[in-house]
Amino acid sequence: MSDANMTDTNTSKTYALSVERTIPGPIDAVFDAWLDADTLKKFMTPGPGMSVPTATTDPRVGGQFHIVMKDADREIPHDGEYRVIDRPHRIVFTWVSEPAGNSLVTLDFQKLTERSTRVTLTHEKLASEMSRDGHRGGWTGILESLERVVA
Repeated sequence: MSDANMTDTNTSKTYALSVERTIPGPIDAVFDAWLDADTLKKFMTPGPGMSVPTATTDPRVGGQFHIVMKDADREIPHDGEYRVIDRPHRIVFTWVSEPAGNSLVTLDFQKLTERSTRVTLTHEKLASEMSRDGHRGGWTGILESLERVVA
């Protein structure tokens, strides 16, 4: 279900991961969930006990988003810019946060049936194995939450 690999970019190492999940929802609803701030607040929770008190989006190429994830001890801001919005097939955005640095996320959506969508999330340009592994767990939890929100 998930796959991780390492790539070399120039002379510095970066790390990437890919997570895939089948979501029981129509492709348009699954795609749109990633661009709607109110819906993001409901599913961008990478683990138990986390919430998203703040999410803003400007869903257009070049538009910005801001998401704050909160656990018991701290708030973790995430910012980015939408690079590709190809409805309902692909979204690409930068992902800037303290734990990840400046990285890139690609979401690919595949319609399986009228009520079933495969989401493949690829996160590239991560600075370390630890960041890659932590984000793999986080994105897996987020896709599980997305399934509950869309269903």
